[in-house]
Amino acid sequence: MLKATTILAGALAATIATSAAAEGEVNLYSSRHYDTDERLYSDFEEATGIRINRIEGKADELIARMQAEGENSPADILLTVDTSRLARAKDAGVLQSIDSDVLEARVPGYLQDADNQWFGFSQRARIIFYDKADVANPPQTYLDLADPAYKGLVCIRSSTNTYNQTLLASIITHQGSDVAKSWAEGVVANMARDPQGGDTDQLRGIVSGECEISVANSYYFARSIRKDVKGLSDSRDMIGWIFPAQNEQGAHMNLSGGGVAAHAPNRDNAIKFLEYLASDQAQQYFSAGNDEYPAVPGVGLAPSIAALGHFKPDDINLSDVAKNIPEAQKIFDAVGWK
Repeated sequence: MLKATTILAGALAATIATSAAAEGEVNLYSSRHYDTDERLYSDFEEATGIRINRIEGKADELIARMQAEGENSPADILLTVDTSRLARAKDAGVLQSIDSDVLEARVPGYLQDADNQWFGFSQRARIIFYDKADVANPPQTYLDLADPAYKGLVCIRSSTNTYNQTLLASIITHQGSDVAKSWAEGVVANMARDPQGGDTDQLRGIVSGECEISVANSYYFARSIRKDVKGLSDSRDMIGWIFPAQNEQGAHMNLSGGGVAAHAPNRDNAIKFLEYLASDQAQQYFSAGNDEYPAVPGVGLAPSIAALGHFKPDDINLSDVAKNIPEAQKIFDAVGWK
């Protein structure tokens, strides 16, 4: 496998190098809001001569726009965050299946759509954080968050948050709907406050003393290692973390990925861009520029994310998880998770 991947990585580099004089453009609809992605775009343009035209916005708005534009849509690529949104785009009919030997070899199968309509390019682990001074026995699994021992201690985001939707969908996939519903009921009972804010706010809740346990994606904490994050970096040493379920399925991984638009006018260029995102160069930049885990195995980690330590990730097929996202939302509504 390593040999085949290495050969295809070389083939990808050769393809990019020989197309430096290429002409054309690619139209990117992106809900990734990170300034560090600018390097991805400029490097691709310089290497291929293909100009990237961007429209940025919230994922649901971009998907709705692509639906409204229909066959006349100029979109070539949709780039977004989380499996739930990628699944939503597929269900909305705004993506198409593609064949790419490079993507098939570089991106692990469990990080791909079953019909090759989307591919993952970077990952974030969903981690349990805790106040080291006050929590002697932190939760070791996601299911432990529902233990009555943690009543009134937990900060976590709302049920409309895609990260939580995908996490609950993964619990459904692994343990079934009954266990998932009991878990959601238990977490609601253990909340220190009504869900509010983003992932960084859950970490700040520990710093402020509003809660002693929180759930957040790895890159929000890793970012506070790499640079100053107000209300977090100065107090970071008080926070410990657990990669959950290490003796079971492993830590849940949220995904950032993309696919080729259903009516892409520049389809070939779109595939070239996705293949570039799977290159070592781009994968390293996802980690260095935005504190994410590469999707491609064997790519080195940035110091900020490496500082969190080694762990076992959940390698469940995310296409299977995506199927359970509607059921996850029903459970959230049923248990009163705001």
